Amino acid sequence: MSALKDKLKADLSVSLKSRDEVRLRTIRMALAAINVEEVAGKEARELSDDEIIKVLTKEAKKRREAAEAFGNAGREEQAKAELAEQAVLEEYLPAQLSDEELGRIVDEAVAELGVSGPQAMGQVMKVVNPKVAGRAEGGRVAQIVRAKLA
Repeated sequence: MSALKDKLKADLSVSLKSRDEVRLRTIRMALAAINVEEVAGKEARELSDDEIIKVLTKEAKKRREAAEAFGNAGREEQAKAELAEQAVLEEYLPAQLSDEELGRIVDEAVAELGVSGPQAMGQVMKVVNPKVAGRAEGGRVAQIVRAKLA
């Protein structure tokens, strides 16, 4: 079993004993999403830590989008609950890159490829995405690449 999944299961026990409802339901949801991913496809398999990080990133993004939707609908209590769950999930994710760090990685990729103009966006994204996997959201990466190539 992966180290990250072990940590989630251990934290589930701790949150159950300490009666931390937000952490408990969030970790249960994360483990359920991981289990669904493990049995998806033709045969069951064990996810690696990188694959678990992708699942957790997707779940955190769902929480952020739900919080925004609840906030726009005037349902502040539900929005706060979603943001609390997102905060718990982010504890298990690698630290996010700052805009400066992301800009530096994009600059290196553009220099490495020797390209310019918006038509080179796909090439730059192919180089940048593996370098920032799990540490920056795709939309943020695309926005910075677009700005650098403009």
